[in-house]
Amino acid sequence: MNRLHLLIFLAAAALTLTPWIGPPAALAIGLALGLAGVHPFRDKARKWTKLLLQASVVLLGFGMNLHQVLEAGRNGFVYTALGIGFAMAAGLAIGHMLNVERTAAFLISSGTAICGGSAIAALGPIAGANDEEMSVSLGTVFVLNSIALLTFPLIGTALKLSQTQFGLWAALAIHDTSSVVGAATKYGAIALAVGTTVKLTRALWIVPMSLGTAALKGSRVRMQLPWFIVLFAMAAVATTYVRIPQMVFKSLAHGGVIGLTFTLFLIGSSISRATLRQVGPRPLLQGLLLWVVVAITSLWLILHGLIHV
Repeated sequence: MNRLHLLIFLAAAALTLTPWIGPPAALAIGLALGLAGVHPFRDKARKWTKLLLQASVVLLGFGMNLHQVLEAGRNGFVYTALGIGFAMAAGLAIGHMLNVERTAAFLISSGTAICGGSAIAALGPIAGANDEEMSVSLGTVFVLNSIALLTFPLIGTALKLSQTQFGLWAALAIHDTSSVVGAATKYGAIALAVGTTVKLTRALWIVPMSLGTAALKGSRVRMQLPWFIVLFAMAAVATTYVRIPQMVFKSLAHGGVIGLTFTLFLIGSSISRATLRQVGPRPLLQGLLLWVVVAITSLWLILHGLIHV
């Protein structure tokens, strides 16, 4: 292990835990290290990133009010159902036109439609994806997630979106939960509440999508249920009804923000030059075109008041 690389990585990791570094900056630092090849724990970090993300989302639930969660979730269920159907149809059509391998095209479309890497990880084994197809699909989504986290707050500010509008747009148009929460955190507390709730509602569609895929493929692979969403809701229930000092809940929610920031650093540092080469132009182009279509369509509907929370 290169000692200099180790020191640089540990120093950067420690920096992301300070109050001066937000989620977008943490991702940017991670990307810089990943592309420079400065990541001595790449394989081990991947094993812990998903768990840390889920734990951070649960902690963020202690900063939510249950009534707000239920209201956003009720409206978000309809929007996410329509959005997922649209994204899957558009993604598969674009993948066919670009001659992207069928399974990879399905996984990229599912990751865009539902919840990025989590959807790909859940659906990949059921769809019979091999290691290369999984790597290409995950790499595509991770690259686009990074772009979204850095650009969405800038676009939202330029268009003068309200916090509610931005939270809804981020939840419908950004792939991974981590990037949705990161972008919404940058925009404001209301954006965070709306974005997290609607995004988790969107993530619940992993269950019916997994069942449908298994039925079509005749697969007996065991489905992975997103239990962290249930724990997020329980945290919101505790915050709303349990009579203890609110400072306790605020501290837990702040811990979730810190955990999310560090998670984004790990995600960014996992993207290497080899990842970009492996993705290749066609799957990346499919993911990019689909993402642009979903982002522009959902933004247009929000700006015209056709979808709202």
